[in-house]
Amino acid sequence: MNIRILLASGMLALSACGAPTADETRPLRQNVVFDANEIARDLSQAIQYRTISSAFDPRASWEEFEGFRAFLAERFPLMHARLSPQDLGDGQLLFTWTGSDENAQPVVLLAHQDVVPIEPGTEDQWSYPPFDGTIADGFVWGRGTLDMKGHLMALLHAVERHLENGTQPQRTFYISLGPDEEVGGLGARRAAQYLADQGQHAWFALDEGGLTVLDSPMTNAPAAMIGVAEKGYMTVTVTARARGGHSSTPPRATAISLLARAITAIEENPFEHSLNEGPTRAMLEAMAPEMEGMAGFAAANNGIFGPMIRGQLMEQDAARALIGTTIAPTIVEGGVKDNVLPQEATGTINLRLHPRDTVESALEHLRRSVAHLDGVTIETNQWASNAPPVADVDGAAWDLIAGAAAGQAEPGTPMVPFMVTGATDVRAFADTADNLYRYSPARAVMADVARIHGDDERIAVEDLARMSGFFYTVIAEAGVVEE
Repeated sequence: MNIRILLASGMLALSACGAPTADETRPLRQNVVFDANEIARDLSQAIQYRTISSAFDPRASWEEFEGFRAFLAERFPLMHARLSPQDLGDGQLLFTWTGSDENAQPVVLLAHQDVVPIEPGTEDQWSYPPFDGTIADGFVWGRGTLDMKGHLMALLHAVERHLENGTQPQRTFYISLGPDEEVGGLGARRAAQYLADQGQHAWFALDEGGLTVLDSPMTNAPAAMIGVAEKGYMTVTVTARARGGHSSTPPRATAISLLARAITAIEENPFEHSLNEGPTRAMLEAMAPEMEGMAGFAAANNGIFGPMIRGQLMEQDAARALIGTTIAPTIVEGGVKDNVLPQEATGTINLRLHPRDTVESALEHLRRSVAHLDGVTIETNQWASNAPPVADVDGAAWDLIAGAAAGQAEPGTPMVPFMVTGATDVRAFADTADNLYRYSPARAVMADVARIHGDDERIAVEDLARMSGFFYTVIAEAGVVEE
């Protein structure tokens, strides 16, 4: 997952309707201390396993993944001895921590094992080798530190500590460690299907997707960005067919020019963009107290000032993505020789679906856009998924997660619900959990957020203890079933 895009876009547009302000969120924190240096050393070792997933071969880098999972088994012996670890296929690990109350809804905690590769030729642009896991200057450096082995190691340290302390939750916890989030998340779908097969429906599922940004572009101050929604995913192939032959006698529209017209027609017929549906209004309200002057007043009263706010958001690419389905032509193919007319040309368009749109309605929208062009067809060519439901921002699950985040944040930090514009593993649980949240309590300035999937990815050593404290608190609080 590209958290850089997710957070940059989220911070440009702010938050969701009815969300509590920083002053209204009750901080939750357990009296437990974690050794940040110990977690950093474990993370350093984890980074040295080059667990790069492949969309074409689930067994690519298999020795690296196997080595990484063996390391986890050695480092977290209680988890592996007591929580019934299962491999659901191709390295998808699922741990089951059975609660004492079989009638209580379970909770799902997610992390993923895989990382994206280093772009060839950029290795020398790193301050430290990307797979050495160097600890220097107060950071752990390397591919996957923020996305997301830091999250994974902090979570497992929290679980292991609970087991060391003899914790017996009333509620069952499932810990899902996916092997392929960066290439589609088949493993997470297997884990969700396992819950369904067991007749389980979770209270909430928690994954990556947001963090605490220390220099929010809107306020230049910290904001804890908690993902309560994410976009759906859809890729289509636009095919244009026309007469072939010699280029010296072309028809009025060749396959390539017809394809160009189709792509233009699609882009000139955008999807609805508005503050309605999704979490954008709530985002605005959560950040409003931190904003000065007219900007804060407009954000707090976004029902009245909605058209003005929408106009401003439409001016920025990342902000515009928050309020509507996006259209991105990414691949064009056609032709084999400069003097031969191709009979067919194709274009690939990637869409990120806003919660108001579905795969079916989006496909119909695209087809209407090109209905006037003879010889043009549009079909989906990959798996596609609708946006999962927007999670609650005013219920017990939100109060728990926002409270645990506030317990690790500086006083006054707003808890900001926002929409992740990319895709995370937690979307697989849309049908097997009441609420899906996306947050990891790492802290980063926007310049560090930009390192994710890029050069010099890193995470602050001191944040690792804070992250484990967050997960420890979530487990402690969620494990108790309210009467």
